[in-house]
Amino acid sequence: MAQVTVTIDGKAYRMACEEGQEDHLIALSSTFDRYVGHLKTQFGEIGDLRLTVMAGIMVMDELSELNKRVASLESELTALRSGRDEVLAGAEKREELLLSSVVELTEKLTGITRKLTGRADLVASTPGE
Repeated sequence: MAQVTVTIDGKAYRMACEEGQEDHLIALSSTFDRYVGHLKTQFGEIGDLRLTVMAGIMVMDELSELNKRVASLESELTALRSGRDEVLAGAEKREELLLSSVVELTEKLTGITRKLTGRADLVASTPGE
């Protein structure tokens, strides 16, 4: 385990974290310290514990709003994926119909070509004309 010292409201705290997470922990503590500093500026010296609790509640409020936004975006993503799947299924069905029509048309043209070729052979082989 790695250890780092973070500063919150001018006080140093030694903290343990996983190896490689030191910079992340320092960045988190720095952000939290800004919350505490903001509250201290607004309310003055109201006690360390109270400032910490208020800052924690502010962070949880932001987290709650972000969780709501993530849930909304996930719902939107699900709807978009569903819409995409419907569009792809419709395109696949139209492609199958088009292919079927092309095959049917090809068969008809082949039949007409055979009939015309057969008549041309008859005309060419008819004596006296």
